[in-house]
This record gives sequence, structure tokens and C-alpha cells, in this order.
Amino acid sequence: MEGASRTKHASPLCAAHPLRHAPFNRAFAAIYALAILALLYRQTRVLLLQSSTLVSILISLALLVSDLILAFTWSEAQAVRLYPLARQEFPENLENVIKTSDFPALDVFICSADPYREPPLSVVNTALSVMAYDYPADKLSVFVSDDAGSALTLFAFLEAAKFASHWLPFCRINNVIERCPKAFFESNHSSSVETDKIKIMYESMKSRIEHVVETGNVYEEYMSSDEERSALSKLTAHGCTRQNHPTVIQVLLNNSRDKDIGGQFMPNLVYISREKSRTHSHHFKAGALNVLLRVSSVMTNAPIILTLDCDMHSNDPKTPLRALCYYSDPDILASCAFIQFPQRFKGINKCDIYAGEFKRLFQIQPMGFDGLMGSTHFGTCCFFSRRAFFGSPSHLVLPEIPELCPGHIVKRAIDTHETLALACQVAGCNYESKTDWGSKIGYRYGSLVEDYYTGYLLHCQGWRSMFCNPDRAAFLGDAPMSLVDMLNQHRRWAIGLLEAGFSKYSPLIHGVRYMGPLTGLAYSQYAFWPMLSIPLTVYAFLPQLALINDICILPKVYLNIHEKNFIQRNLLEFKIVLT
Repeated sequence: MEGASRTKHASPLCAAHPLRHAPFNRAFAAIYALAILALLYRQTRVLLLQSSTLVSILISLALLVSDLILAFTWSEAQAVRLYPLARQEFPENLENVIKTSDFPALDVFICSADPYREPPLSVVNTALSVMAYDYPADKLSVFVSDDAGSALTLFAFLEAAKFASHWLPFCRINNVIERCPKAFFESNHSSSVETDKIKIMYESMKSRIEHVVETGNVYEEYMSSDEERSALSKLTAHGCTRQNHPTVIQVLLNNSRDKDIGGQFMPNLVYISREKSRTHSHHFKAGALNVLLRVSSVMTNAPIILTLDCDMHSNDPKTPLRALCYYSDPDILASCAFIQFPQRFKGINKCDIYAGEFKRLFQIQPMGFDGLMGSTHFGTCCFFSRRAFFGSPSHLVLPEIPELCPGHIVKRAIDTHETLALACQVAGCNYESKTDWGSKIGYRYGSLVEDYYTGYLLHCQGWRSMFCNPDRAAFLGDAPMSLVDMLNQHRRWAIGLLEAGFSKYSPLIHGVRYMGPLTGLAYSQYAFWPMLSIPLTVYAFLPQLALINDICILPKVYLNIHEKNFIQRNLLEFKIVLT
């Protein structure tokens, strides 16, 4: 039990308990390690004593190297199986600890980079789903990063701001659980006059957005005010391209001014397209998130940040309350960098025969990390403490201007001229030059997998994290559905992980030194995962080639270590997945 997470009335906010199969995992690891040592002994003996020709030496060497890599990756995997931890939250007890008016402010970051690969309508659905959270509107701000600088995406959010004034009160009054409009209208919702009316409005917005994306132009007939024309003109000016455009920051909704049709204030909604130039590195998603960090610091500076991919919408309106079950405890807040929720996917059949859900990666292994220093960061579905981006728990790294400090109190409205001017300044493409951004502050640069790399370095600094996996999925997204998308995703992962693994911050050296051997090994499991391609390739082709050439490479039947290892390993995998 999280002892500190109780009130004076002993109402628990969260609990943690080790998984029951942990002792079995440890016993299995000891037995399996002996079998691996016996196998490596045999392979070494064959190489040194029984290989006499060049061909046999090469075959034995290839098998020994492959088995060494497999043994190494297996040993890394055991680190996350020794102390698996499961957590539970009790958001219904929050009212006994903290008043709603005292909730910390929450900034939501949504990243988009291509209006054709990431349709603006999907981004809009994600934004609307979090704007409709059961959270005080005056504490909630949604920042949308459009790295493409596309007028199509900005137009979509101009439409979304109008639709939000109807959608938010509809969700509030009818206690809607699925607050992503697309998911709600595709579900078996009850029909009523009010529901039919809001659906017609959604379909109208959807048709306008899709028509604009299909034609590639925002037509004059869709612009209802000079303010909209002025905003769109910044992205349609001559010379603006995806790789070369100025900073555009548009406050679409202001929570101190804009109300819905029920008379309630709506959350802040801010569109951001950072400045880009071909002469400056933009550092991909990590650079976009650091711009969001700086712009939000100037505008709202909420102590809690939720990062989301544009295709990962909210599936539970009470998710922020689950995060508050941890962050409302000052002791946890002082040492917890982030609270990670798993990525779950819709549209995958129950059997998931293609393993598109990545259940082991996103749901099983994080529980093993949670028993060490905490879950890894997945790049989305994560609640951060803003303070974690500015140094270690015991040492604050000050940014270059006071307005970016995590403790800075914003006194100006988000849409004043001074605020917008400073926000545009910190979103400039050359702002990070000769600063600590990307190295000591914010998301870290140096790897294509900025999520893994940043979470890993935060743990090296002494921060901890939590893994929160409620029964109802907090977020739902789209898994890669085509072979090309899957291969592109795996290629990016492989390159980024190897960049981290062979850098000066390698988990085997830097990680073991600052986090301990178990956590260092656990992180190296990801960093060196692409090296599995070596034994897979060897075992995919070598046995067949050896058989064709009448060369025996497998042991006699009485020495069935391979079979025993195979059966034991797969029985354990089957048990873990089922539990």
C-alpha cells in the first residue's frame, strides 16, 4: 500500500501489490540459466574440439554468437520479471483529500505532423475527447502542435472550437463515457432528439473538414469571420512550406472568456505551429514537444502535463483523477516524473493473431519496470510533472528566462499581445541555440525514440515513475494496419534504440551506474532489441543450408537441451499472457 496516500480518515487513494507469480519467475530464471550455460558449454566445446574444417568452424561460430546474443537478451528480460508490481487507484476518495477548486492545472499536448498521414478529423476527435474531461475547465488547457504548418489542420480546429460549445455540455448533461465524438457515434448509444441533433452537427463539421483536406484548399465560404481569415492567411502566404514557415500561435478558446451553449466556460484551446527553417534542425517530435513546453510555460504553466499522440483519444473522462491519486500526495509528487498509462488499440480482434496490440510491450513489461524504478515512457498517454523536465529531484536546472521556470506564476491572460509575442519568441527555430534544451532541460535529443530516451535519462537522474493500468482503457488508438506502416515503425524504433544503446549513455554502462544493475539491464533489453535480428537470421537459414549439405549442427537426441528450453520458455510466456 502506498502508505503516504491516505487521508486523516484513512481513505486510500492508491495501492500497490506484487504479482503472485513473481517467486515462480525467479525460480524459473535460476533453472533456465543452468540450461543456457549447458547449451553454451556444448557450443563452445563443438567449436574448439569438433570443428576441423573452415565450413564447420564458421557454422559453429555463427551458432555460438547467436546463442550468446539470445542468452544476453534473455538475461536482460529477467530483470523485469523479478519484482512485477500491480497498482490500483481509488479516484472516488479524492473528494476526501482535495477540493475540486484546488485541483492542479493540467496542460494537454497533442502532436500532429502531417494532415494526410494523420487526418485533421482524427486530431480533432482526440482534442475534443480530452476537452470533455471531468475536470474544471478553468484548470484545463489543450495545446495542439501542427508540425506541418498546415492551413487544413488549423481550419479543422477552427471548426472544432465551434462544435465544442455544443459537444461539451452534451457530454456533461448526459454523463457520456465515450467522449470522443467519433467513438460515441459509432457505439450503441441511446437515440434521442438531442443525440440526433448533435450527430447532425458532427457530420456537418466532418464533411467540411474532409472536403477541405480532399481538395487541399480552405474555401472562402467556410470562413465566417475576419479573425479566421487572418489566422489562415499566415499559413497560406507565399513561400510557406512544411519545412519553411513562421511561428503561428492561435488561441481558439479562452477559458476565461469563451462559454458553451450551457453558459459554462470551456477549456483553453491553442493551436501552435512552430517556426521551421531548412537551415535549423527541428529534432522531430522531441523538438515539437519542447516547443509546447515553452509556449505552455508562458501561457499557463500547469504543473501537470498530459502528452498524447494525435490518434490516441480519451476513453475515460475520469483519467486525470487517477493521475491525481498519485500527484495529490506531496511525497510522490516530489519524486515521480510521470505516470504512464498503457497504449491500447481499437479494431483488433480478440485473438490478435498478428500481435498488433503489443500487449507485452505496453501492458506486461511496464509492471515489471514498476517494481524497479518505474515504467518506461511510451511517448503518449503519459501524465508528467513539469518539474521533472528541469533537472533532478534534488537539483533544479534553471532555464534561460524566468517565464519558463516550472514554478513561475502566469499573471497575464493567454491571448494578450505580450504573452503571444513571448510565446512566438520561444517557439522560434533558433531559440534553443546555446541553451540546455534537449540536453538537460525538456525532452532529450540524441535518439529517434525520444520517449524511451527521455524516460530513461529521467530515471538516471533519480526520478521515479508509476504505471497505471485500469480495467477500462484510459486511451484508445489506432494500431498500424498495413505492412508498410508496421515496417516503418519498427525501423524507427530499431534505429533510435541502437542510437541510445551505443551512445555514451548506454544502459549497460551509464544506466547500471546510476540506476543499479537490474534497471540498467531492463532498459538495455529495449536498447539492444534490434540485435535479435542476428540470431533470427542465423537460425532461419543455417539449419536448412546445413541439412542440404549433409552437415549435422544439432545435438544427439539424448541431449535435448534445445527442446527443453523451447518448451519451458513458451510455457512461461503462455502463463504470463494469460495472467
